[in-house]
Amino acid sequence: MPDTVSGQAVTPAPPLPRYTRARVARGWPRNGGYRPNRLTGWWLPLSFFALAELGARLEIIPARLFPPPSELAQTLWNLARRGELAPHVAASLARVLAGFAAGSALAVLLGFLVGLSRRAEAVLEPTLQALRAIPSLAWIPLLLLWLGIDETPKVVLIAIGAFFPVYLNLVAGLHDIDHKLVELGTSCGLSSTRLIRHVLLPGCLPYLFAGLRGGLSLAWMFLVAAELIAATRGVGYLLSDGRESSRPDLVLAAILVLAILGKLSDSLLRALEKACLRWRDAHRQQPRQ
Repeated sequence: MPDTVSGQAVTPAPPLPRYTRARVARGWPRNGGYRPNRLTGWWLPLSFFALAELGARLEIIPARLFPPPSELAQTLWNLARRGELAPHVAASLARVLAGFAAGSALAVLLGFLVGLSRRAEAVLEPTLQALRAIPSLAWIPLLLLWLGIDETPKVVLIAIGAFFPVYLNLVAGLHDIDHKLVELGTSCGLSSTRLIRHVLLPGCLPYLFAGLRGGLSLAWMFLVAAELIAATRGVGYLLSDGRESSRPDLVLAAILVLAILGKLSDSLLRALEKACLRWRDAHRQQPRQ
């Protein structure tokens, strides 16, 4: 077949094999065609623990500063066997869930208000940005004076930490929505409620889940500061107890528990994200015509 520009004959490319065509139809290749398995993410922490154990056994790493992982496992086992670990984990989980739910709900409410109203943005945005710059430890004395020393100030502090990532990502997602879609929905006669449900919410949902995951991680970080407020239970209390008793094994065991709880909660939220954004993945995997 001659080329219309150069007049030279062009040889058509050979057809792709059936197996390759099927993979392209599923959206392959992604990231150079690499598909990690479920065990890929375990290599780094397992290698670290193995090297730490080896370094402690060979006395390269001082045990008084970094106990071997086997000693950390023994510490956690002793806490669980004596029935001390479960109440601490349950107390921390309850505080994080309550604070994260309250902070996220308020962030979604104010995020939609600021993202959809220029007047609300002009009124609220400067104050919220100023509050975002306040460190977590700076809130503790004020919350103690206002709310006492029971559970309320702990939950409020965690809610403050979870609020800002959700709020910022939601506002960014609403601002990033194509205005032509909003105009199209308005011209089709959609009410404000249906416009939010069918146009705005699907458009900002990826940003919202990114904010929720960031807010959840900050909720776990703020948990340690929150449990310094006259707490007698919680993983943060184990950290403080290990520091006061000069037990690095207890401090590192508490840090390990926090890391595991944070990873598990993030995995649950990520699974929810995949379920809610299945339409986006299906759209990406459609073969191009």
